Amino acid sequence: MHITKRLDSFLLKSFLPLFLMTFGICLFIFLMQFLWKYVDDMVGKGIEMYILAELFFYAAMTFVPQAMPLAILFASLMTFGNLGEQLELLAMKSSGISLIRIMKPLIIFLIFTSIAVFFFQNNLIPVSKVKFYTILFSVKIKSPELEIPERTFCYVLKGRNLYVKQKDKKRQLMKDIMIYDYQEGFNNARIIVADSGRLKSSIDKKYLVMTLYSGESFENVKGNKNRARDAKDPVPYRRATFDTMEMLIEYDANFDRKDESIYSDRFIGKNIAELKHSIDSMTVRLDSIKELESKTLFAQSYKKTIFGTLKVEPTATPPPSGENSSSTEQAAAVAPAVPTIDFDSLCSAQPDDIKASLFGQSKRNIENLQMNYMMKASLLKSEDKEIRWHHTEMHSKFTLSFACLIFFFIGAPLGAIIRKGGLGAPAVISVLLFVIYYIIDSLGYKMARDAVWLPWQGMWLSSAVLLPLGIFLTYKAVNDSVILNAETYIDPLKRFFGAKEMRKIDKKEFIIEATDYKDVAAKLQSLKSDCAEYFKTNGKLSYISLWRQGGIDAASRRIAEEIESVVYLLSNSDNNLILNKTMDFPVVNSFLLFNFPVSHRAGMVTAALFPVGGLLWLLAIYRRKLIRNDISATSKVCDEMMNIINTTIN
Repeated sequence: MHITKRLDSFLLKSFLPLFLMTFGICLFIFLMQFLWKYVDDMVGKGIEMYILAELFFYAAMTFVPQAMPLAILFASLMTFGNLGEQLELLAMKSSGISLIRIMKPLIIFLIFTSIAVFFFQNNLIPVSKVKFYTILFSVKIKSPELEIPERTFCYVLKGRNLYVKQKDKKRQLMKDIMIYDYQEGFNNARIIVADSGRLKSSIDKKYLVMTLYSGESFENVKGNKNRARDAKDPVPYRRATFDTMEMLIEYDANFDRKDESIYSDRFIGKNIAELKHSIDSMTVRLDSIKELESKTLFAQSYKKTIFGTLKVEPTATPPPSGENSSSTEQAAAVAPAVPTIDFDSLCSAQPDDIKASLFGQSKRNIENLQMNYMMKASLLKSEDKEIRWHHTEMHSKFTLSFACLIFFFIGAPLGAIIRKGGLGAPAVISVLLFVIYYIIDSLGYKMARDAVWLPWQGMWLSSAVLLPLGIFLTYKAVNDSVILNAETYIDPLKRFFGAKEMRKIDKKEFIIEATDYKDVAAKLQSLKSDCAEYFKTNGKLSYISLWRQGGIDAASRRIAEEIESVVYLLSNSDNNLILNKTMDFPVVNSFLLFNFPVSHRAGMVTAALFPVGGLLWLLAIYRRKLIRNDISATSKVCDEMMNIINTTIN
């Protein structure tokens, strides 16, 4: 018990400093990403430092749940990588302690951490997001000169329309400026055209100073309003040319923090209870609107109008038992018939001018009805989109907390497998895995946001993809499997494509059974004859024979067994020349397809699937060629070995 407590304390002391360090690094990276994205909205606006500090503080609070999974992945990789690199993990396992038991204190710690992340995201993140987006919005709209778009008329100055063709942000210069000043009314508009200009705030930030260079101004001359003017009289105007002109425009450029209510009522400013309440309220409202619209649509249809106007009653009930069929026929004759109206015949009976008027009116009614319902559909779509956003926000509070545990069960086993500590390999692997997680999570969020998938399907997609990876890595690490060794994956591919396997024979220090070279020479002669017979009897490989043989070349298998028998006898030799030549015997693989036999039934089924069977047949032809090359090399080695035996031994 005392040893396990010391082990738990040692693991926590090893993990916590790395976790705090990596969490700070990850949070700093997310803050730098935020700064690069919005730096143009904050620079050059004269914003006080305490406002920027408050903005960065709330931004850091917002990024805490996103930085936590990456920090856990990074720290767990470094911790277990250091333990494996320093052989401390091997010492623990050799003492009979399993990997799960080693991970136990960190699992318990991270379970509580995930719970804390959930409550942090549910209670504090909505408040910090509201304040963060409120301050950011206030900062973005503070100075209008940085919000003037290019090649577009914009209304950023009261009573003036401003057009800027191009902006030079480095010199803070606007080029090809056109201003429509209609403060005195549209009839007395003033038009100013300038080659370039600047717009900046005054020292007291109560005015905007616009400096224009190399331009002209046009304006109507205001005449006597009481004097009657003939319509044919020309309207006088004034034209002025200037090299430099300054305009003083009233504008309060001081920082004005907007009301937080613009974001507090959105989904980003609500906890789970508020999200559920809003979802229920919006769902009931949306369902009632849909039901009301469906009834209105049915009431406006031509069928409802016709039958509602005529008030046609249903057919009378059948007579009671005992009455004859004649009374039934009389009742049916009395029942009112359903009217049928032939609109085409009614329309064709009208004159041409009336038909044209009817068609025009019908077209206008249809267009008005279409526009009306397109607008209603757009409103319903926006309501449904708001509900989906509430759903995605609610699920994200759970998925980010669950991702903390998933990344630990990926990072800890992976660190135990690669056994590399420090900041090099763990940093590369952590970033790569987090990028994959971010791409999958963004894809799921987009699918849920656009109503392609259900909200829970899109938001839990990343967890569903990475959870099996964590289980697989944990299983492999517990069983000490080598999964990151390149030879583990390359060797099967080499064998599949027929790569040659080199023999390695060492000279034995003690030889129990001496080599009988006469017996070996006879076996070599027999092996050479079988190789020659193989080339005579085994020609082209037909498609059907491949599957009947089960993907095995039986003749080459017999030759492979003979080769191994000869190699076994020659390996007991004490002659170095013979041992070296013995290593030249190839390792013959008698499998034409996979490295295992195929049953007759499976072969026939595969043969029936001709596109698949045809590709495998081409592969078998390729591997048959490799087998023939090995058998040809075997025949050559047999001749060389018999010459060595005859000249050296005899």
